[in-house]
Amino acid sequence: MHRQELLRLLDEHRTRFMDESGFVRRAIAFVEQHPDCFERELLPTHVTGSAWVVSPDRSHVLMLHHRKLDQWFQPGGHADGDADILRVALRETAEESGIDPSQVRLLSEAIFDVDIHWTPATADAPAHEHIDIRFLVEVDDSLSIPGNDESHEIGWVVLHDVPRFNNNRSTYRMLEKTRQMRHGFDNR
Repeated sequence: MHRQELLRLLDEHRTRFMDESGFVRRAIAFVEQHPDCFERELLPTHVTGSAWVVSPDRSHVLMLHHRKLDQWFQPGGHADGDADILRVALRETAEESGIDPSQVRLLSEAIFDVDIHWTPATADAPAHEHIDIRFLVEVDDSLSIPGNDESHEIGWVVLHDVPRFNNNRSTYRMLEKTRQMRHGFDNR
């Protein structure tokens, strides 16, 4: 994937959420203006990739308690120069979950969600902004999820319990899209 491919995916992405529509417009403008948008050294903003991981019956999502940020999130991370943001999301899912990549099933090559958020400063980096491009993937929830050292904990969360782990707006959007999928509606 090249920067132009990300721009195409962003241009094709449709959402019923006004905040996400604004994020898509901002993401397009940013990616058009910054050929180095996939580099984590580009501050204060850069593109990241993540995955909303659902169980086959769409009743659970995989969440991890991020060690550095001390919050629950979906798997994801920095592109580190990789312009194929879908590959980044899949790689981060496998790495952070400890699941064999062959067990991570991409449900659509289309963008599932777009979010722009600030990440607080850590010992390794100043506060900065992520343009997070999210894809929908499925993992068998009966598999062992060993995780890795980036997380305190990782596990499956029942949909109605997700807000107890993370109640931010972007998680709410992905949760609502998942609920709509379970009821046979368009997930955007």
